[in-house]
Amino acid sequence: MASMDIPADQQRQVARTDVSGAAPPVLTWVTLALMTTASVASLRAAPTMAVYGLACVFLYLVPAIVFLLPTALVSAELASGWPGGVYRWVSEGLSKPLGFLAVWCQFAMTIFYYPSLLAFVASTIAYVIDPSLASNGPYTAIVIMVLYWTGVWVSSRGTKALAGLSSWGLIIGTLVPGAILVLLGLIFLGQGNESAAPMTASHLMPQWAGLASLVLIVNNFLSYSGMEMNAVHVSSLKDPAKEYPKSMFMAMGLVLLIFILPALAISWVVPADQTSLTAGVMQAFHAFFSYFHIGWMTPIAAVMLVAAALGGMLTWLAGPSKGLLEISRSEGYLPPFLQKLNKQGIQQNILVTQGVVTTIIALMYALIPNVSNVYWIFSTITTQVYLIVYLLMFVAAMRLRKNQPDHPRGYRVPALGLVCVVGLLASLAALAIGFVPPSQFGGGSVGVYVAIIGSGLVILGLLVPWAFLKFRTPEWRTEEGSPS
Repeated sequence: MASMDIPADQQRQVARTDVSGAAPPVLTWVTLALMTTASVASLRAAPTMAVYGLACVFLYLVPAIVFLLPTALVSAELASGWPGGVYRWVSEGLSKPLGFLAVWCQFAMTIFYYPSLLAFVASTIAYVIDPSLASNGPYTAIVIMVLYWTGVWVSSRGTKALAGLSSWGLIIGTLVPGAILVLLGLIFLGQGNESAAPMTASHLMPQWAGLASLVLIVNNFLSYSGMEMNAVHVSSLKDPAKEYPKSMFMAMGLVLLIFILPALAISWVVPADQTSLTAGVMQAFHAFFSYFHIGWMTPIAAVMLVAAALGGMLTWLAGPSKGLLEISRSEGYLPPFLQKLNKQGIQQNILVTQGVVTTIIALMYALIPNVSNVYWIFSTITTQVYLIVYLLMFVAAMRLRKNQPDHPRGYRVPALGLVCVVGLLASLAALAIGFVPPSQFGGGSVGVYVAIIGSGLVILGLLVPWAFLKFRTPEWRTEEGSPS
């Protein structure tokens, strides 16, 4: 998920500027479209869709229409009327406890996101050291733990220089390697080589083999998530009502190109039954580079992908937790231990606690034989938890339009009710389909799969925030916070 590229403190700064009445800097709609593209697009999900060949076009296009677009439009209206992010939106529209649930899920999804991201990094690094390590569970677990704890150490020191790393992520880790992958793929096909996946019109739709044949569409919801991060800039446009929709349609087109073309390129050279969900990008690079006798470029491609992924992780490691911390200090949602800051003003105790959980999750890579299965499970749990945020956001938007119709908004969504219903139904469908094992799991136990996904969703997404709300006391509200 490259969706998290606008740090929370920058969002709050924009919000403060809007509230104070100062003129915000003017963005062109093209600039905002490129910012949105940078924050959403990533190559990490390409192998997941490459196994479907030409059908990946359908599997990317459907969630873009029913989820990406509604999310972008609705979050724009909310951000232009109630600066402050998803906690403010849900608190105003529904209630403060549900607002805490939303901001908690926005944070909690990173607990599973970072292990899956670092598993991708581990598999990419493996292609420089020893490609066989890409499917080695203990190796993957060790890399996840070492890189995560290194990231915690760097973040706890308050390093500001890392803030610009994600700005280069689109170029270094997405556009350049993605363009190389597609270009080599086109040359490969142009020389008369046969595609590993059929490219005929009859394969535009996924083959129907029950719900399992469409399960991978759920992962695309996570690929598209994060549009609410960029909605905070809607008031910086000269004419939000006209320019924001144009910006979002342009961004959606660019994102679809970045998602679809590399996935197709992978499917041209790597057979579906041999595609690794973590190492598929490097499998394709390795195959193309070997074919064109430029194998020396494999380590270069790996370094580009790893640099972009680690830059995004380091930039965002403290971001979601910082937003959770600031709300908790004023409202008393977290115990004092988790609200403590180190000398650099970083919420180190939250990061360390998250690190302990991440370490436990990483060990599952060592204990479960199939790395791709573990990667898929964690990606699905991440999506399930994050979908709670969007369900609350769509309901809150409808309530606010009904209960506060005259509240100033810089942008109003045409037919908001219909847009929200489409987004709600899509999110609920994704939530339900997420419990169906994908066809790649073969004869694995459906009950075990459902139990793992359900436990992750219920415990992390519901029980933990409920416990914080149930057992909080007035002492949890710190002096730095102000009573609501």
